[in-house]
Amino acid sequence: MAVPVKPASLAKKEKRDSNLAAKRATVAQKRRALEAVKRRAIIKRTAQYYKQYAAADKEEVRIRREAKANGNYYVPAQPKLALVIRLRGVNNIPPKPRKILKLLRLRQINNACFVKLNKASKEMLRIVEPFVTYGYPNLKTVRELIYKRGFGKVKGERIAINDNSVIEQSLGRFGITCIEDLIHEIFTVGPHFKLSCANGGLRKINNHFVEGGDFGNREHFINAMIRRMN
Repeated sequence: MAVPVKPASLAKKEKRDSNLAAKRATVAQKRRALEAVKRRAIIKRTAQYYKQYAAADKEEVRIRREAKANGNYYVPAQPKLALVIRLRGVNNIPPKPRKILKLLRLRQINNACFVKLNKASKEMLRIVEPFVTYGYPNLKTVRELIYKRGFGKVKGERIAINDNSVIEQSLGRFGITCIEDLIHEIFTVGPHFKLSCANGGLRKINNHFVEGGDFGNREHFINAMIRRMN
């Protein structure tokens, strides 16, 4: 019995498909190799960041002990970063504080933003102080917020930061290609996101923090509040 000859069109299609599959395999292999190189570079950079953090902590402890041994007082450096959280809604807010809250993108209750502290930003915080609470987050708080609540804007769309590619697309030109780079550069980058309500609720949003309320500057105590909200 004679074997039927394969049509020329089918043979051509099979050859085209095999060529495309080979090309896709080559591209995938190159992509995996590139991702492996990037991954090794990220791990190396992250290790350097951790060494810097540990060295800074040790240096501060050394200076503090040296000052105490010499009978002096150690005055830590002024904080450079504040985390601001909106506590109150839109009712009974004068136009100027309302405008500043809009500039800070604190449009809703429990919206939060990182603010680089300078003369101008401190004056803005002073004006909106009755409507917000703020403090000085530590490294653990910044890292937890970015990993859990961080969002990026890519081509006008708000996208959750669940992949380093989101950061690389938006901030790659600045040398920021992963989440750890973003955390390290947080003093110059201010992502905005929304937090959940604090577990246990708030005490008195109409009273200052030093009076047993919630608004105003709570310095390092902001970290405990973020633990309840995150």
